Amino acid sequence: MDEKEIEIKLPKLGESILSATIVQWFKKVGDSVKLDEPLLEVSTDKVNSEIPSPASGIVKEIHALPDQELDVGALLATLIVGSKEEIPRKKLSHENFQEKIKTNASSMKGYYTPVVLNMARNMGIQLEELEKIPTTGAGGRLSKKDLENYLNQREKKERKKDLVEISDGIQRIKMSPIRKKIAEKMVFSSSVVPHATLINEVNVTDLLHQIDLEKEVFKNTHGFKLSITSFIAKAIATAAQEFPLINASIEAEDTIVIQPSINLGIAVSIDEGILVPVIQNVEAKSIEELAKEVAKLAKKSRAKELHPDEMQRGTLTLSNFGMGKALIGIPIIRHPEVAIIGVGAIEKKVIVTNETAFKIGSIMHLSLTFDHRIIDGMYGCQFLKAIKEHLEKMTF
Repeated sequence: MDEKEIEIKLPKLGESILSATIVQWFKKVGDSVKLDEPLLEVSTDKVNSEIPSPASGIVKEIHALPDQELDVGALLATLIVGSKEEIPRKKLSHENFQEKIKTNASSMKGYYTPVVLNMARNMGIQLEELEKIPTTGAGGRLSKKDLENYLNQREKKERKKDLVEISDGIQRIKMSPIRKKIAEKMVFSSSVVPHATLINEVNVTDLLHQIDLEKEVFKNTHGFKLSITSFIAKAIATAAQEFPLINASIEAEDTIVIQPSINLGIAVSIDEGILVPVIQNVEAKSIEELAKEVAKLAKKSRAKELHPDEMQRGTLTLSNFGMGKALIGIPIIRHPEVAIIGVGAIEKKVIVTNETAFKIGSIMHLSLTFDHRIIDGMYGCQFLKAIKEHLEKMTF
């Protein structure tokens, strides 16, 4: 097979994504790469993504540097394909690994599986470094999970070291690409959209009791947890159908576009900031389906495995700052959406049942922040009241 060069360009990562920032390269000039093997990591305002190699070959040239922002279609690298020779890697070879193990047989025998050895070799980890990694495997063996945890922690430390500058005791921390995108969007939204906020209390005593009765059977049956988030999502979608302006956006500054389905974004906190995966067509899904979607998207967000398409086409957003034990919060609208619902922590309070009786119950605060150009205060009050009523009457 004759040698030829191919150009690798930044692909389109989602329907509304026009650019991305280079986070890191997994390969350097002279390295060999296999078909579909990750070449580099890029960041958008939605999510970090790995760009795979479109062919097997050798990296001839890299055209984009870390922290550089590029438009879709920009040249990333040049690859030589069809070469019969590979440039030697500067990592410990399999043969050297095996030789070192043999010479240390008394202390190393049986401790490293072929999977662990191969992973360590590919990541350039020497035997001496392997010996220092804490182990949790059977019989004190270094497991694949041990090595993955070690690599993740090492990567975080290296990134943090690169981002932090200390001078005269003052720390200057460079924003990550995701954090910079979040900052840009929040500044734009808060400066363009006239925000107004309403707050209400919701009695979730009965709902929590139902969840508590069902959660163990539900987990055993479906394999994921039943949480109040699924019920809140359903109540929001039901209320939004009754008050459609909540599920709208502004087009060309003077046109209100009411969306046909409720696509609810749910904010998830990660190390670098906030990701907002979107559940499509919430109004058509059951509590079981919503619970599955919530669990799946939260897990993928924290594992950085979200596909850009899973963060597109949102029409309304839910921010659950109650996870951080905050009682009330006023989040910023995610433009071009016109509303965002905030969920506070659940607390025990005295509830008056009639003029002469009271009881202890579970109370949750809901906030509705809305675009006052489209939504009037009374309309917002009615929408928030509808969510409250649906939650307080909801059964499973």
